[in-house]
Amino acid sequence: MKGAIVATIVAVSIAFAGEQFAMSDADRAMYEEMLQNNPADIFVEEGGELFEEMIGGEVVMAKFLGIKEEKLPNYIAGFPRYIKKMGAVVGLDQVMQAILAEKKKKPLKLDDPKMFSMLAYVKSLANGEKINININADKHIKASYKLGEKTYMTQRGGRGLSCNSCHSKDIIGTILRTQPLPDLGDNASGGTWPAYRMTKSNLTTLQKRFQGCMENALLAVIPIGSKEMVALEVYVNKLATDKQKEIAIPGLKR
Repeated sequence: MKGAIVATIVAVSIAFAGEQFAMSDADRAMYEEMLQNNPADIFVEEGGELFEEMIGGEVVMAKFLGIKEEKLPNYIAGFPRYIKKMGAVVGLDQVMQAILAEKKKKPLKLDDPKMFSMLAYVKSLANGEKINININADKHIKASYKLGEKTYMTQRGGRGLSCNSCHSKDIIGTILRTQPLPDLGDNASGGTWPAYRMTKSNLTTLQKRFQGCMENALLAVIPIGSKEMVALEVYVNKLATDKQKEIAIPGLKR
């Protein structure tokens, strides 16, 4: 009953906000222009240079992951995934941290803008590949998916909100903060971040976007790279896998 009440309140408040704050024609025109010339392209280029300099390029990452270099794009499209030598389900940014540590270099923090750029570049290697999270690959990814689903559905904070409160079937399409609330599978959230955010004028990642949502909903913010945050990314990527969506980096977001 509580969940139904929360959903009703959210729907009513969102619909009211949508009448007042729908995206302006000027903003729509800017968005359409940026679709043709995404400002994040420069960050992807920077990320490629950093990746070559700090990591050693695709051949080094493929070797670390224990796969052939030509298999890398398809393999990247299946992240987050369980990496045996790391003993955990991890994201690509955490893989890069591990490679840097193996090279005796100081790892970049997960929220470092340079890491965002490298992550964008590495994911862009898989552009056009279908997102292929396989939650039955091993017990680790299966457990991570279940944790991600729990994290996504659990109502928290004084308002009793969850991720699902704004992305359930009965809420999708209504307007909040000038933009329609999306189906996270249909809009391929798992395959379009890192993305350039027009309202922030910078490149950011899916996990940072999760944190922004949590802050806006007055929820305790889950740390980037934590087991729960990686699990949440696994869950959202599985939604995109089920919709047979493709990697398309860098994304462009309002």
